[in-house]
Amino acid sequence: MARWQPGTRDRLQAVSLQLFAEHGFEQTTVAEIAAAAEVTERTFFRHFADKREVLFAGQDDFVALFTDPIDQAPADTPPFDLVARALQHTGAFFADDRRAWSRLRQPIIEAEPSLRERELGKLAMATVRIGEVLRARGVPEPAATLAAETGITVFHLSFQQWIAPGETRSMEAITHERLSALTELVHPGH
Repeated sequence: MARWQPGTRDRLQAVSLQLFAEHGFEQTTVAEIAAAAEVTERTFFRHFADKREVLFAGQDDFVALFTDPIDQAPADTPPFDLVARALQHTGAFFADDRRAWSRLRQPIIEAEPSLRERELGKLAMATVRIGEVLRARGVPEPAATLAAETGITVFHLSFQQWIAPGETRSMEAITHERLSALTELVHPGH
């Protein structure tokens, strides 16, 4: 087995996802993943702490999708516009070339209670961090928490639509649609 092939991490993720989809998350072993990817188990563990990390790698990057645009916004940007800015930024990360991966990943997570819990924890962490960044910018309570919670709800609803069978619109278009619906709900006629 080759030890340091280019693209090993990506190959491990692709093979893992396929095996999880075919055999189930709990039934798939690290040894099976490594063998299918033509690497050693040791190589697997150089890239991932455990098989859950294959599905959840990049948590800090995920949170930064929301917090970086807020941090970089002009000082006088209203809270709702900060959240809208963060949500629009997620469209670049969730580009069309990531849709197939996300569509395959989501049923694996939904089928396994511990993975669903981890996914909810990831969203909760993003909510907490958004709230912290908003408060650091001077957004008072309860507005900071409401904005953070609302932003993650809009993201979650947008993401679920983006991975829905037959959906072809961009994440950015779907997010914009949901933000518009929220605006109409809060301020009818605007």
